[in-house]
Amino acid sequence: MKKTIIFLLAATTIIAACKKDITERNLLFSALNPAKTDSLAGTWKTLLLTAPNEFALAAPGATNVPAYAREINEIKSFQAALTNEQRSRIAYWSAGAVLRWNEIMRTLVARHNLAPYQNEDGTYPAPNANNPFAYPQFPFSNPPFAARAYAYVSAAQYDALVAAYHYKKLYNRPSPYIVDATLEVLVPKTTLAAYPSEDGVIEGVTVEMLKLLFPTEGAYIRAMAEEEKLCRIMSGANVRSDIEAGEFLGRLVAAKFTAKAAGDRAGVAIGNPIIWAQIEADCKARGETAWMSLDMPKRPPMLPLFGNVKSFLIDSLTQVANRPVPPPLTSSEKFRTELAEVKKYADNATRENIRIVHFWADGTGTYTPPGHWNAIAAEEFVQQNFSEVRWARNFSLLNITMMDAAIACWDAKYFYFNQRPCQADPSIKTLTGIPNFPAYVSGHSTFSAAAATYLSHVIPARADAFNAMAKEASDSRMFGAIHYRSDCEKGLELGSKVAESAIARARIDGAE
Repeated sequence: MKKTIIFLLAATTIIAACKKDITERNLLFSALNPAKTDSLAGTWKTLLLTAPNEFALAAPGATNVPAYAREINEIKSFQAALTNEQRSRIAYWSAGAVLRWNEIMRTLVARHNLAPYQNEDGTYPAPNANNPFAYPQFPFSNPPFAARAYAYVSAAQYDALVAAYHYKKLYNRPSPYIVDATLEVLVPKTTLAAYPSEDGVIEGVTVEMLKLLFPTEGAYIRAMAEEEKLCRIMSGANVRSDIEAGEFLGRLVAAKFTAKAAGDRAGVAIGNPIIWAQIEADCKARGETAWMSLDMPKRPPMLPLFGNVKSFLIDSLTQVANRPVPPPLTSSEKFRTELAEVKKYADNATRENIRIVHFWADGTGTYTPPGHWNAIAAEEFVQQNFSEVRWARNFSLLNITMMDAAIACWDAKYFYFNQRPCQADPSIKTLTGIPNFPAYVSGHSTFSAAAATYLSHVIPARADAFNAMAKEASDSRMFGAIHYRSDCEKGLELGSKVAESAIARARIDGAE
């Protein structure tokens, strides 16, 4: 017991050391105590698993045998000597494992959202997943990478929880505080079966996915995972075998998502100099001015083949059908009008416009636009008092639609290869950093419309607020002088189209 308590304090020390990186908007969420338990979630449609019982989970031991009594005694031994710090960490995790791991992931994205610095010869190194500790460390969690990462983690959590709820219903082993009423219970009680533990399954699947996506962060990820498991036991909510069964199931589910990730083409999205030159030549062949990097020295374009990444929900034919019409020709009056509008915003920035630009900037060192919408969604979901599995379901479809938004947006960007306003008119001074990829369509607009459209389906009463946020996020890119009006308007349209696939899925997954 002493060794385990020491480990918890060590894990807390690691967390404290990372505080400067953590982007949690609210550490003080109340304990998860859902209005509905969603006890039939084991029948919901999974995303990647063929069925909730695709992976077998052994039946739990009985609660009237010595082995279970020893597990109860472990809880009692912890509770006899709980410190205030341990109680604080129990309260932290009691807000919900999906919420807390989403916050942790936003931390990791922000920490790794740093573009590589150039070599002495003016070239740029690229992160290497096969050698992640070399400079630049893998990953560079730019917006497309981040969108994909949020999607894989959330989708895997959802499938793992659906499987867990299937086995909860099948085996129906009660919570330890029902077996032994003398236990102190430090989290809200539930009528759900305890085996397998929701926290165990979320921890198991999430750790495996994060090790894939952020391989240099293993110590931090493991420390958080061990703390979560121990907090759940100390709270009286689960015995150790509940946790271990969930962890085992989560790891099996994660392996299936890892296999999908290995073949989704994201690993080759960076392209190569021959491909980059061909994209530029195709643009010039259409009589247009090709985008170019405005960094010094010039950077390679960011992930020009990300538009080829395989989606969870949208096929390639639908993606092509969704592709926006071409941007205004650079020789057209419409282009000149839009360019003049951008310059007007740049030269006459109001205090309110500057505020909007910085609020939605989500640039280097942040959790990116998809992460911003995850933070917004988290605060909205707390107000709805969702169950753990419904949190996972809603986050999975939100993040899948933003991954699809990234795919569709990057497809359009590199299909048209359109120049930025400050390339067309060097006198335009931007109010924020200049992204290292083409202008049309706006990524912020596409991500934001996709998120707002899906969230409006989940919480219809908040639709006006979500759409207003998306419009402001889109406008911020014009106010910041890095996008034309067409970039923003067509990005909003594209994001809304992309979200329809997630909404169609939501209507048939059994959760509604």
